[in-house]
Amino acid sequence: MRALALSLTLLAAASWAAPCPTRASWPTTEWPAMVDQTTAAKAAEIRALEDYAFTLTGTDDERLGLRTDGLLIIKSGTVVYERYARGWDASKRHISWSVAKSISSALTGIAVKQGALQLSDSICSWVKGLRDELCHITVGDLVQFGSGTHWQEEYEHGGYQASSVISMLLGEGHRDWVKFLGAQKVDVAPGARFQYSTGEATFLAAAVRGALEPRLGKDWPWVALFDPIGMGGTVFEGDTQGNPAGGSYVFATARDFARFGYLYLNDGCWADQRLLPEDWVKTSTQVSAAFKASAPATQDTPNGYMWWLNQTAPTVSVPPWKDAPADAYAAIGHWGQFVVVVPSRDVVIVRLGDDRNDGVDLNQLIPLALAVVP
Repeated sequence: MRALALSLTLLAAASWAAPCPTRASWPTTEWPAMVDQTTAAKAAEIRALEDYAFTLTGTDDERLGLRTDGLLIIKSGTVVYERYARGWDASKRHISWSVAKSISSALTGIAVKQGALQLSDSICSWVKGLRDELCHITVGDLVQFGSGTHWQEEYEHGGYQASSVISMLLGEGHRDWVKFLGAQKVDVAPGARFQYSTGEATFLAAAVRGALEPRLGKDWPWVALFDPIGMGGTVFEGDTQGNPAGGSYVFATARDFARFGYLYLNDGCWADQRLLPEDWVKTSTQVSAAFKASAPATQDTPNGYMWWLNQTAPTVSVPPWKDAPADAYAAIGHWGQFVVVVPSRDVVIVRLGDDRNDGVDLNQLIPLALAVVP
């Protein structure tokens, strides 16, 4: 009887989960659109947005200034603005760069929702062959960029020989990213330091793979996330060992990246299905414990669970996008990739580009984009 009573109690508790938002339609196959209406009603605002986002500096070959490939604005589940340039269009998949980190965070949440892993799990539970010193790191440490392992996140403007990420993706570690990551030394205790790292996102994706692939098969990212929300055409590259590029190499269209943002705008739900745990989006978009513990003084944008936040933090006295709504948050990738979610306006903004010098300033782009919204 006691076992039956406990089962009924757990069932009752599960039934109290927060309901999914109600929408008139879900863009699993097509986005509803009212671009023509916006164009007619917001001509001046669109001109200001395009003067900022689409005006090239010099020639395209010089790679100066902003080089926007696509810009898409979603309001309440409807496309209200969409433009492409430089040979791009709505059908072409664009590299995500570090927007992939936010996708790896989402896949982690899905694994938690399915009971496949917990944030308190050691990474050694899901990534085999690691040395004992690394087993103190948890999945929760990784999703906060808080593993404490040594890492140098340098790109084309830094020294290639000093760049851990270039060594992993293109150098000595390119055949087996997890083996490369497993060889990194531990600098500080897990959770004691925030350090932005493509390596940690790749490690995280490997752990989620270890938890979900036995359940869902080799196409686990599509089964778990991409197919349910209509991103089935997404490319998620990996190394020769099948380790997913959780920090860099997701390729999708602007409309598909918008679907990912729309999942978060809707509290991790798609249609009547909850993909992310209750409160996962809320927790993901609050300043993480690792960031609070030890954010570098040079980091002027707080981070949650691999999302960038328009909030203050111990080392950030002014919100990074002070002219944008306080609840805005973004997945951000190298060379100007952005998936911006603004819950208070029911808006998702996707900007794809190839900025090589001065890049997009979200404190300008977000207000200009919101001015276009009907």
